[in-house]
Amino acid sequence: MTKQDLVTAIAAAAGVTKKTANVSLDAILSSITKELKKGKNVTITGFGTFRISKRAARTGVNPRNPSQKIKIPAMNIPAFKAGKSLKDAVR
Repeated sequence: MTKQDLVTAIAAAAGVTKKTANVSLDAILSSITKELKKGKNVTITGFGTFRISKRAARTGVNPRNPSQKIKIPAMNIPAFKAGKSLKDAVR
Protein backbone atom coordinates (compact mmCIF):
# COMPACT_ATOMS: atom_id res chain seq x y z
CA MET A 1 0.00 0.00 0.00
CA THR A 2 1.39 3.37 -0.99
CA LYS A 3 0.74 6.75 0.60
CA GLN A 4 -1.81 7.56 -2.13
CA ASP A 5 -3.64 4.28 -1.45
CA LEU A 6 -3.71 5.16 2.24
CA VAL A 7 -5.05 8.66 1.50
CA THR A 8 -7.80 7.14 -0.66
CA ALA A 9 -8.74 4.69 2.11
CA ILE A 10 -8.81 7.46 4.75
CA ALA A 11 -10.95 9.67 2.52
CA ALA A 12 -13.45 6.87 1.92
CA ALA A 13 -13.62 5.81 5.58
CA ALA A 14 -13.94 9.34 6.96
CA GLY A 15 -16.18 10.69 4.20
CA VAL A 16 -13.84 13.58 3.37
CA THR A 17 -12.02 14.67 0.23
CA LYS A 18 -8.68 13.19 -0.74
CA LYS A 19 -7.08 16.60 -0.27
CA THR A 20 -8.33 16.80 3.34
CA ALA A 21 -7.21 13.22 4.00
CA ASN A 22 -3.76 13.99 2.55
CA VAL A 23 -3.38 17.10 4.74
CA SER A 24 -4.45 15.09 7.79
CA LEU A 25 -2.01 12.26 7.08
CA ASP A 26 0.83 14.74 6.50
CA ALA A 27 0.00 16.45 9.82
CA ILE A 28 0.08 13.12 11.68
CA LEU A 29 3.39 12.06 10.15
CA SER A 30 4.89 15.49 10.80
CA SER A 31 3.80 15.40 14.45
CA ILE A 32 5.30 11.94 14.96
CA THR A 33 8.56 13.07 13.33
CA LYS A 34 8.80 16.21 15.49
CA GLU A 35 8.30 14.25 18.71
CA LEU A 36 10.89 11.64 17.71
CA LYS A 37 13.37 14.44 16.94
CA LYS A 38 12.85 15.68 20.50
CA GLY A 39 13.67 12.17 21.76
CA LYS A 40 10.13 11.43 22.95
CA ASN A 41 8.07 8.31 22.30
CA VAL A 42 4.75 8.45 20.45
CA THR A 43 2.21 5.86 21.63
CA ILE A 44 -0.99 5.18 19.73
CA THR A 45 -3.03 2.96 22.03
CA GLY A 46 -3.95 -0.32 20.38
CA PHE A 47 -1.65 0.32 17.42
CA GLY A 48 1.90 0.67 18.71
CA THR A 49 4.74 2.88 19.86
CA PHE A 50 7.21 4.86 17.78
CA ARG A 51 10.51 5.41 19.61
CA ILE A 52 14.14 6.31 19.11
CA SER A 53 16.64 3.49 19.34
CA LYS A 54 20.32 4.23 19.87
CA ARG A 55 22.75 2.33 17.64
CA ALA A 56 26.31 2.13 18.96
CA ALA A 57 29.38 2.98 16.91
CA ARG A 58 30.96 0.01 15.21
CA THR A 59 33.56 -1.06 12.70
CA GLY A 60 32.33 -2.20 9.29
CA VAL A 61 33.74 -3.38 5.99
CA ASN A 62 33.83 -1.31 2.82
CA PRO A 63 31.77 -3.31 0.27
CA ARG A 64 33.90 -2.05 -2.64
CA ASN A 65 37.14 -3.04 -0.92
CA PRO A 66 36.52 -5.83 1.62
CA SER A 67 40.02 -5.53 3.08
CA GLN A 68 39.35 -1.92 4.11
CA LYS A 69 37.74 -1.33 7.52
CA ILE A 70 35.54 1.72 8.06
CA LYS A 71 34.16 3.28 11.21
CA ILE A 72 30.40 3.62 11.36
CA PRO A 73 29.38 6.36 13.84
CA ALA A 74 26.80 6.00 16.60
CA MET A 75 23.36 7.23 15.59
CA ASN A 76 19.73 7.36 16.58
CA ILE A 77 17.26 5.42 14.46
CA PRO A 78 13.46 5.32 14.55
CA ALA A 79 11.87 2.10 15.75
CA PHE A 80 8.31 0.82 15.98
CA LYS A 81 6.89 -1.70 18.43
CA ALA A 82 3.47 -3.05 17.50
CA GLY A 83 0.73 -2.98 20.12
CA LYS A 84 -1.28 -5.98 21.27
CA SER A 85 -4.36 -5.14 19.20
CA LEU A 86 -2.30 -4.83 16.02
CA LYS A 87 -0.44 -8.08 16.72
CA ASP A 88 -3.71 -9.93 17.36
CA ALA A 89 -5.31 -8.52 14.18
CA VAL A 90 -2.38 -9.66 12.03
CA ARG A 91 -2.22 -13.16 13.51
